[in-house]
Amino acid sequence: MQKNKALLWSITVALAGFLFGFDTVVISGANQPIKDLWQTSPFFHGTFIMSMALWGTVIGALFGGIPCDALGRKKTLFWIGLLYLISALGSALATDPYVFSFFRFVGGMGVGASSVAAPTYISEISSAKNRGKLVALYQFMIVFGILIAFISNYLLDGFGGINDWRYMLGVEAIPAILYSLMVLTISESPRWLVLKKKDIEAARGVLHLLEGNQVEERIAAIEKDSLSQHVKPKLFSGKYKKPILLAFLIALFNQLSGINFILYYAPELLEKAGFVGSESLGSSISIGGINLLFTLLGMALIDSIGRKQLMYIGSFGYILGLSGTAICFAFQIQPIILLSFILIFIASHAIGQGAVIWVFISEIFPNQVRAFGQSLGSGVHWVFAALITLLTPIFIDADAGIFADNPWPVFAFFAVMMVMQLLFVWHLMPETKGKTLEALEKEFM
Repeated sequence: MQKNKALLWSITVALAGFLFGFDTVVISGANQPIKDLWQTSPFFHGTFIMSMALWGTVIGALFGGIPCDALGRKKTLFWIGLLYLISALGSALATDPYVFSFFRFVGGMGVGASSVAAPTYISEISSAKNRGKLVALYQFMIVFGILIAFISNYLLDGFGGINDWRYMLGVEAIPAILYSLMVLTISESPRWLVLKKKDIEAARGVLHLLEGNQVEERIAAIEKDSLSQHVKPKLFSGKYKKPILLAFLIALFNQLSGINFILYYAPELLEKAGFVGSESLGSSISIGGINLLFTLLGMALIDSIGRKQLMYIGSFGYILGLSGTAICFAFQIQPIILLSFILIFIASHAIGQGAVIWVFISEIFPNQVRAFGQSLGSGVHWVFAALITLLTPIFIDADAGIFADNPWPVFAFFAVMMVMQLLFVWHLMPETKGKTLEALEKEFM
């Protein structure tokens, strides 16, 4: 029963990841119709239309730790669902690019906050044995949302004529309502109840549902951690420099792989490769499918072979996939071969960085500063995601892009960055599998 309860709550909270994935990628299908409708400049399109949600994500990620600690994980997760709902309806009904950008910003705040609150909550209700799999459920839901967004865009293409993009964006309101209602059924994080609310009895009740006869042992460990903090902990103090560095680097390399560049602009990139119209949208579905399949494989392996080994596998795959894509663009090789290298890249991300990042960041910070540490890692991730998305039209826009005809240098740059990631994994990244959060705190401190 205990195991089932932890799994059920983790799945419920991980649905925030489904909305995360859906919201961030659904714009790929609306990209060209919106560009044609409002006739905005490449700079405006990149800055407001495409990347405004990501700037909202940056704000949600950087400040998501505040409501997580002040209101609790559960209430924060509920409000995240409402942000998604408001964004979906507002974006679908937008009358001009400014209104559209505002509501995309609102949705972005939900995405950013969910990347803090959901992994934090799941890591705090999980055991050391199953924490990797359960936190990775969040990533699974992200890629499931991405796949559904690609399928939804494909099915709705032409559904509403020139307004089909409104249906693509508005349909997100349905899962947003369902998630908001479901999250009301979970219990609060026992670690938050002890460390922030000082409600030992409530925490004991939650832990009884989760861990049965190990309740008192877990309460004692959390209380000991609480008592060891004589002053209010500050994240940017010298003693947290190691987890801060690790969170910064794994989040930085996640985006320097080019994953958001490819997911956001998949149809446009595939058209440049030689696919046309509906073919590019259809091929985008294969990207979502491979992403989902290899995320499942990563989830199956993360608690057995560990986080570091998955990062090794992903890094080598990144280098192969990105280098092959760059070569295919440079020498105008058959589109189907180029698509194969992109799929190798996607598979490598899913089994490596995709499966590991949210698990790893949620593990390496001590209980007292976990929410703010998660905010830091998520914030770095989303700052670079926003910058890359903002700059992309400058490089690949059909009318004014520096590499409008052939984007091979962009992929070559990302490949070099993944060589740097490989060095990071080799020299700096520790293994965290199979250890309690309290044990990891002692190790890092």
